[in-house]
Amino acid sequence: MMPRLGEKYEIQMETVSRPIAEYQTDEYFEQDLPVAPAVMVGEEILVEGSNIDEHELETAICRHLGLKPPEKKGFLGRVLGR
Repeated sequence: MMPRLGEKYEIQMETVSRPIAEYQTDEYFEQDLPVAPAVMVGEEILVEGSNIDEHELETAICRHLGLKPPEKKGFLGRVLGR
């Protein structure tokens, strides 16, 4: 999902993956970073400790770029590409 949205909005995506033990250290908590798994857009933490809906992520990207938010499509709209 994220690489596709990165191409659509021509923005850089960075994925950070570390062993879970690194996220549970005092040093990590002192950095004031979100609990993994997390999704951030710019400095905004969208979700931490769980997954995120694609529409919610795309809306946050648009907000960050100053663009109009996308319309939320229903099931048939997603399947049929409308």
